[in-house]
Amino acid sequence: MQPLELEAEYNNRARVPEHQQIFDRWTRDAAAYRERASAATRATLGLTYGPSSRQTIDIFQSATGATAPLALFIHGGYWRSLEPSQFSHMAAGLNIRGVTVAVVGYDLCPQVTIATIIDQMRQACVFLWRRLGRPIMVYGHSAGGHLAGAMLATHWTAIDETAPPRLVSAAYSISGVFDLTPLVNVSMNADLRLDAAEARRVSPLFWPAPAGAAFDSVVGALESSEFLRQARVIVDGWGMAGVATRYEAIAQKNHFTVCDALSDPNSAMLERLMELATAR
Repeated sequence: MQPLELEAEYNNRARVPEHQQIFDRWTRDAAAYRERASAATRATLGLTYGPSSRQTIDIFQSATGATAPLALFIHGGYWRSLEPSQFSHMAAGLNIRGVTVAVVGYDLCPQVTIATIIDQMRQACVFLWRRLGRPIMVYGHSAGGHLAGAMLATHWTAIDETAPPRLVSAAYSISGVFDLTPLVNVSMNADLRLDAAEARRVSPLFWPAPAGAAFDSVVGALESSEFLRQARVIVDGWGMAGVATRYEAIAQKNHFTVCDALSDPNSAMLERLMELATAR
């Protein structure tokens, strides 16, 4: 695919002209959910897991308390934009269904590299393990979908010898990118700073597959052919290597509206997340 074609394929904001209205809705819904959860004393906000101001975790507890399964949500923005506070409401559906959810922040490119962001997400998972002592189901959107896959494929005892080998018990990626090599040829690479070798190094598609784990990759059916390919290629590659993979293109959803079901406790997406979060 030529550079100009790749530019269009990966420019989600241009493909969804109403993206700013969607972002504004997310911000309002997230603030409202933080207010409700705080009033119910179910929110622990602004925990720090690292030295920078963006390395924070907000924990939204389910009503079932300390015994609830644990999930971690990672936001998108191509590793270079958006704020975790815009995504608090992504915990709503799972909270209602009895799962505690942590929403994590991270530093952004170009101030840091994607490799650094991957390391920060590992630090966040270890922080949650030390604080709560429970395995984690990780789910994320866009760049967060990439990071969810990276967490599933992490060798945890090499990161922290006290962590269980399957610290991340399962992962669910929404519109993730797993082969970053095409991004070398698009304009956002001015911030990502990838060359061909580094793009492969931070691409979970080229890592040893987490055999025996469960991984879902979903995407909006209205997304670009590259995002449809990205969602499928990891399922095919990891599936052949022993991962329990699932793929779905969700009808009538674009790169941003595909997240809407996370706030609906009765959605099919939530049903699947519950299966992953509660599996043992």
